[in-house]
Amino acid sequence: MPPASSRLPPAPSRLIVGISGASGVVYGIRVLEMLARLGVESHLVMSRAAEVTLAHESNLKLADLRALASHWYKVDDIGAAPASGSFRSMGMIVAPCSIRSMSEIATGVTTSLLTRAADVALKERRRLVLMVRETPLHTGHLRSMLQLSEMGAVIAPPVPGFYAKPGSLDDMVEHSVGRMLDLFGLDCGTIRRWGEA
Repeated sequence: MPPASSRLPPAPSRLIVGISGASGVVYGIRVLEMLARLGVESHLVMSRAAEVTLAHESNLKLADLRALASHWYKVDDIGAAPASGSFRSMGMIVAPCSIRSMSEIATGVTTSLLTRAADVALKERRRLVLMVRETPLHTGHLRSMLQLSEMGAVIAPPVPGFYAKPGSLDDMVEHSVGRMLDLFGLDCGTIRRWGEA
């Protein structure tokens, strides 16, 4: 064990947020909004396919979405801070996570800053949460998920908790994102928790 004087201080309150091209861009939007509310620094990387999905699924413009983040990076900027393990963070969430992005991360053959940043989270033993958005799943998808789980990633499809009695789609999104942020020790204060008042 290194002497106390040489230990690093705790990682800054900073989370890398990836948004890939899967349907469900609202999850990434809500992650950014919740992090801002909690005072957590967010570092956004969006795939090009995510920009297309944003146009189809949201009224937000790309500039509006980027403005929700503390910092944002172009997906092809491999020299950006999140591409290095020396850039300290609490980890990374990919919300939503496409099968393509998941597969790149599983193999370690990364072609963009989004998948490189996820690979860095794994190699640095930081929390990596993948909100995989696909159904049904074939055996290759499941094998990739198993491989990622064995490497330390958390596979967390956005599955609504109906015990919370959601009254709207927004309620379901809020609950799913709140549960994902729980995995980083972040309490949004918006989740109806089982067994609690």
